[in-house]
Amino acid sequence: MAIDSDLTSLNKYISSSGFCSRREADKLIEMARVTVNDSIALPGAKVGPGDVIEIDGEPIKTKKRPIYIAFNKPVGVTSTTDLKDKTNIISFINHPKRIFPVGRLDKDSDGLILLTNDGDIVNKILRASNNHEKEYIVTVDKAVTPEFIRTMGNGVPVLGEMTKKCFVRQEGARRFRIILTQGLNRQIRRMCEYLGYSVHSLTRVRVLNIQLGNMPIGNWRYFTPQEIDKINEMLAHSNMADNKTEKPSKKKR
Repeated sequence: MAIDSDLTSLNKYISSSGFCSRREADKLIEMARVTVNDSIALPGAKVGPGDVIEIDGEPIKTKKRPIYIAFNKPVGVTSTTDLKDKTNIISFINHPKRIFPVGRLDKDSDGLILLTNDGDIVNKILRASNNHEKEYIVTVDKAVTPEFIRTMGNGVPVLGEMTKKCFVRQEGARRFRIILTQGLNRQIRRMCEYLGYSVHSLTRVRVLNIQLGNMPIGNWRYFTPQEIDKINEMLAHSNMADNKTEKPSKKKR
């Protein structure tokens, strides 16, 4: 018999396997769709090494432990896994496990970028039609005007198409906050350029529910369990079949 220190809550075990979020696991347990050693699992159940967990009669397929990292990328680091590039993000972080960035963030931009070894979550986040939010703080070369804010929010021509309407708010004389659900190539810089502005600095502060917070530049951290549950919940209905994944080159800003 496993001692208490070896036991894990069943919903956490299911979530850690990558099958679904912890909240969804609770629903499966409540619906009596989960068994432990051929017995219907009860809410609050704990499992240990050697226990056989099945959902709808099928054993849960364990997979490599997923890694989710939030990294405050400095200017000068390139969002590439190409180790021939001396500025590549993988060498900079130097994580012992194989990970890769979720999308891209320009070499001349800084701020939040996510890295993982979970290909499923990458595909879901990179689906353009999913409208997943990314938030930025931008400083430009001259005073921000109400007209600039209004025009940016309503959309401007970029790469032959109008950008989607978005949230834009002035944060200072030459600084504004913008939330995008698109990933056009260098979109914010091109939007500013269209209106006669040049970007001096561009910092991404949020991707979905993951916040940059006060993490020092050049540092990284693992997602918290709460962040993992929340992001899985947010991505649960992402369209994986009918939409094309954005090409990596389209994720730059």
